[in-house]
Amino acid sequence: MQLRQVLFSQGFGTRRECDALIQHGLVQVGERLVDDPHEDVDTTGLVFSVRGQAWPFHERALLMMNKPPGYECSRKPKHHPSVMSLLPSPLRLREVQPIGRLDEDTTGLLLFTDDGALIHKLTSPKWHVPKLYRVECAEPVTAAQIEQLLAGVVLHDDPLPVRAAACEATGERGLLLTLTEGKYHQVRRMVAAAGNHVTALQRVAFGALQLPDDLRSGQWRWVEREAIAPGL
Repeated sequence: MQLRQVLFSQGFGTRRECDALIQHGLVQVGERLVDDPHEDVDTTGLVFSVRGQAWPFHERALLMMNKPPGYECSRKPKHHPSVMSLLPSPLRLREVQPIGRLDEDTTGLLLFTDDGALIHKLTSPKWHVPKLYRVECAEPVTAAQIEQLLAGVVLHDDPLPVRAAACEATGERGLLLTLTEGKYHQVRRMVAAAGNHVTALQRVAFGALQLPDDLRSGQWRWVEREAIAPGL
């Protein structure tokens, strides 16, 4: 692939802007400075640098973030900053989007991609990809509430019961709750329907991928597709 096309595909601007970056000596392939926009490069395992910042080539972007509180999962936020503002410009330009949404008060594992087919597979109830949440409740959690969440609770906008795939207590007021679908504010509404109230909510796993202990709030990193759902 021509180097100009590599930069363009990775979100470094228009083709003219990518040409200018290369011609002005701002792009390296490995340790080598390249000033010809039309030079062919092998994209297999390619790591290039723009203005000294290393950047791995990904045909499709897939990354995770430890979402902080106070951010909306929207390109056009209404009341809070967008999580998109926490990503570098190339990722915003190639139009990655969150895979599902976390509300502004919810923290934890948030995935982004520019692969529409993958978004569908990871969010569709058909594929049963589990999402694990750590829940803190206002009142002590009872065995009856856990039983309700596992058996199914009815939300006001859906006559069919909504069930947790798994649920267990973690201390007096805590829960670990697993869902395989993603309705609007589902965890909060399910806990409310069971007779309690969520005071803090964090997503700690998506499929097989767990939120890393060393990924600080607001940070992001690349993810391999197989790390989320092998074989999907």
